[in-house]
Amino acid sequence: MVTKDRIIEVASKLFVQNGIKSITITRIVQELHTSKRTIYNHFKDKTELLESCLSVYHAKIKSENEELIKAASNAIEAMGYIHQRIIYRASQTNPNYFNDILHYYPGLLQKSYRKMGNFAHQQLRYIGEWGIEDGLFLEDIDLEVTSKTVLALLEMLKDNNRFPVSEFSKERLTFGIMLPYMRGVCTFKGMEILEQQKELYKVML
Repeated sequence: MVTKDRIIEVASKLFVQNGIKSITITRIVQELHTSKRTIYNHFKDKTELLESCLSVYHAKIKSENEELIKAASNAIEAMGYIHQRIIYRASQTNPNYFNDILHYYPGLLQKSYRKMGNFAHQQLRYIGEWGIEDGLFLEDIDLEVTSKTVLALLEMLKDNNRFPVSEFSKERLTFGIMLPYMRGVCTFKGMEILEQQKELYKVML
């Protein structure tokens, strides 16, 4: 029997690999070797299915980030781990995936993210507080602004329209976007650690 979780699992894989627009309910049915009725017993339409896929996707990212933060010995290392994971996810995702969601399902991505409590902002704020407490980040930085700025910068690393892969390698973007910003919020002590751990900000796929 094809369960709801199995439908989400297969649909998520197809969406990530191919983008949203090109994957129809018929294609998902073929992959599952089931019938459309099975899909519609659990989901009203493709939009509702996609919303469930995004919910699972964001829950997975939240959990992964929490584990990365726990594994880090300091805030700079935690940022490096998260950066690596974001680049890895981008390498495994068809560029049309997010482009299709933003174009054909406006607001759905942010709606899903809000349902998860804006977790990335909260995690980045925690890292910022950790860095300040350890004397690695400047005490007077605005954590709310900083967390949102870092998230925006990390998102820019995945923007293939703004930075075509043929012209901008991920390593070039890393050193052009993330490292300069990190240097700007670091204390002298933080700068020393950042220089020691900057290999974390290189792309190793």
